[in-house]
Amino acid sequence: MNSNQQTLLILGATGKTGRRIVKRLEAAGRNVRLGSRSATPPFDWEDRSTWAAALEGVQAAYISFQPDIAVPGALETIQAFTDQAVNSGVGKLVLLSGRGEIEAQQAERVVQNSGIDWTILRASWFCQNFSEGHFLEPILQGELALPVGDIAEPFVDVEDIAEIAVAALTRSGHSGQLYELTGPRALTFAEAVAEIARATDRDIGFLAVPPDAYRQALEQEQLPAELIDLVLYLFTTVLDGRNTPVTDGVQRALGRPARDFSDYVRRAAATGIWNLHG
Repeated sequence: MNSNQQTLLILGATGKTGRRIVKRLEAAGRNVRLGSRSATPPFDWEDRSTWAAALEGVQAAYISFQPDIAVPGALETIQAFTDQAVNSGVGKLVLLSGRGEIEAQQAERVVQNSGIDWTILRASWFCQNFSEGHFLEPILQGELALPVGDIAEPFVDVEDIAEIAVAALTRSGHSGQLYELTGPRALTFAEAVAEIARATDRDIGFLAVPPDAYRQALEQEQLPAELIDLVLYLFTTVLDGRNTPVTDGVQRALGRPARDFSDYVRRAAATGIWNLHG
């Protein structure tokens, strides 16, 4: 089969990484199948009866688990999906994983032991969390409050992750590679917010708050209990300094340095996403 005609399944096709991967693949003329509940055929992690149709005729798949690979039950689900993918004839799996999460590393081993070609993308926190996620509204309001202290994180640009995922899905040079993906420098959340404030010429502050107070704030927003537990786990367990060291994963995968947080901030600021309206 002509490689351009191979069907590539992108799970989480509407998410931060997935939609960027889809855009790149479609621009390259690749045959892309969207893995999301709203797609045709639909794909739903919580409804395994949707998996067979999504996997039919697929040669390679990108796995992005929702809401996070660290949640209870994720490992079992990743194992079941991997088994079904192999049985469906998929020849390559590219897994989006997370740094510093024991549960994520267990999921990595599932894919590594699948018996087919694999690439692991073990990513640090996304730059885009500040413009496309839960942090955006507080930044617009002028203060981001989080249960994290003076811990530095080497935020990775999702554009880099997407570029590497496309390469892993479509080219042979990434077989059996585990790429630990970070930006080129580590920043505290206060430093990250300060860069956004400078780029937007706005007064935006950062406040470190106790985990219990943050949990109460999330509960007042009526977020699901399991999502609150996940967020607190990520802030209080993963953000303890274990992930501060910078890695060379982007350089190894792409042959160029990782995009810097400042580059991301300039691009995002230019879109007006952090501008106050009204």
